[in-house]
Amino acid sequence: MDSSTALSTVQNVALEGTHNIDFSILGMFMQADLVVKIVMAMLVFASIWSWTIILAKKMTLTRLNRRAQRFEDAFWSGEPLDKLYERVKKSASDPLLNIFIAGMDEWKTATAVGLPASESLQAGLQQRVERAMSISIGREMHVMERGMTFLASTGSTATFVGLFGTVWGIMNSFTAIAGANNTSLAVVAPGIAEALFATALGLVAAIPAMIAFNVFSTSINRYADRLDAFTSEFMTILSRHLENRDSKARKVAA
Repeated sequence: MDSSTALSTVQNVALEGTHNIDFSILGMFMQADLVVKIVMAMLVFASIWSWTIILAKKMTLTRLNRRAQRFEDAFWSGEPLDKLYERVKKSASDPLLNIFIAGMDEWKTATAVGLPASESLQAGLQQRVERAMSISIGREMHVMERGMTFLASTGSTATFVGLFGTVWGIMNSFTAIAGANNTSLAVVAPGIAEALFATALGLVAAIPAMIAFNVFSTSINRYADRLDAFTSEFMTILSRHLENRDSKARKVAA
């Protein structure tokens, strides 16, 4: 047998050996080293949990913006704030409604015995109302930002975790080559496949998480600006109400 025939025979044997290896996703997971299995399991969990956060956050932001639009339409419709306040208190919890309720609660508590007469007391009242609404904004934003840290962490670290699995898989491949004293495809392929699969899982987990984090960060910041703008508008209305009250008081005194 000449050298070319012998080489062809070795290659055919190697290829036949690779046919007996399960290169499916489950097969590569089951054949992987324990460390690589742990890496793969972590990445799969991170990917599933990231998508859970993504879908929940998308539905939440869509619902909040829709309800905010309806409330703002009612707020600017000319309906008295007292009636609007009594009506929204019975509604389901919502950030914008909660901020409005917090401001009205402070306003009603402070004016239960009448509006303050001096400018300093009026200024103190406005500061307390604004502070109550700001505290409510902080509380609501804290709730809205839940899950964002996980998305940021997954987007920034999943690729490196997958790379760790890749390096470990390649190390196992070289170990197998050294132990078998054989560089055939049947010896090298399983470890390389496992290594590349770990990298793929890292990218699958990291890419959607990072995109979602950037998109949701922008959406949440816009919603926060919406809450701040509503607070400023609400405080303007209260300030105008106090000014009108003073103007009427001066006309009566005159």
